[in-house]
Amino acid sequence: MSKKLSVLVMGATGAQGGAVVRHLLPKGHQVRALTRNPDSAKAKALKEQGVEVLKGDFTDANSLVQAARGMDTMFAMTTPFEAGMAAETKQGVALADAAKQAGVGHLVFSSVGSADRKTGIPHFDSKYEVEKHIATLGIPYTVSAPVYFMDNCLGPWFLPSIQEGALKFAMPADRPLQQVSVDNIGAFNAALIERRDTVFGQRFDFAGDELTGEQTVAVISQASDQTIGYAGFDPELMRADNSDFADMFAWFNKVGYAVDTKKLRQDFPEVPWQSFEEWASQQDWSAIK
Repeated sequence: MSKKLSVLVMGATGAQGGAVVRHLLPKGHQVRALTRNPDSAKAKALKEQGVEVLKGDFTDANSLVQAARGMDTMFAMTTPFEAGMAAETKQGVALADAAKQAGVGHLVFSSVGSADRKTGIPHFDSKYEVEKHIATLGIPYTVSAPVYFMDNCLGPWFLPSIQEGALKFAMPADRPLQQVSVDNIGAFNAALIERRDTVFGQRFDFAGDELTGEQTVAVISQASDQTIGYAGFDPELMRADNSDFADMFAWFNKVGYAVDTKKLRQDFPEVPWQSFEEWASQQDWSAIK
């Protein structure tokens, strides 16, 4: 068992941050969360689990520093889906600066796989700008870089098409895509937090599985007991509505992630790595029946 740590988890009421909390608490670590609404149902649920919940805002530098002060570790994450990419970078920079000002012993920043490979994808580049800033601060840090989320299948972008009987996806049916479950994101970040000085200054891309669109819908069909087809399409067809996603899927088709999953499993045996089939078998597919 590793040393008990005090960890400030940003985004603890969301999917990624919540997964990190779930994997830290059973190991006896002290967890603190910062949220704009400490009276929300999710915030109250965290309190019931023993999490210290503070009121604050990612845009309020003072509240960030106060929340981070005295903590061994900060898990920081950002999102471009609320206020855009520029705001995301500004948010990430503020989190990193707060970690330095508060004297946090280890900053774990959740970026995205391949953001350091000059992808040209706006929401990859916005996170990489934060990574570059962190590297200039002279603080102990680790970059956590997950690939595409398995859980997106049940999200608002793709669930509607699955409910209609065919996953609509901007990739050919035979093109593989590396994926990772949100739960594994929590487990992997908890592992980085516990490894501490052995991962300082390092960047880790990570994935749980790699499969094609055809394989994906076959697994979903089996897990849901429904026949789900696959409808691939050209990413350019989504450009008018979402140029960021169009760029991302075009990159998936031409380049794609490059995680060595075999080595990853050898290097991080403490993470309960999930295949897509294992993940799908644990989900509630009643929404598509």
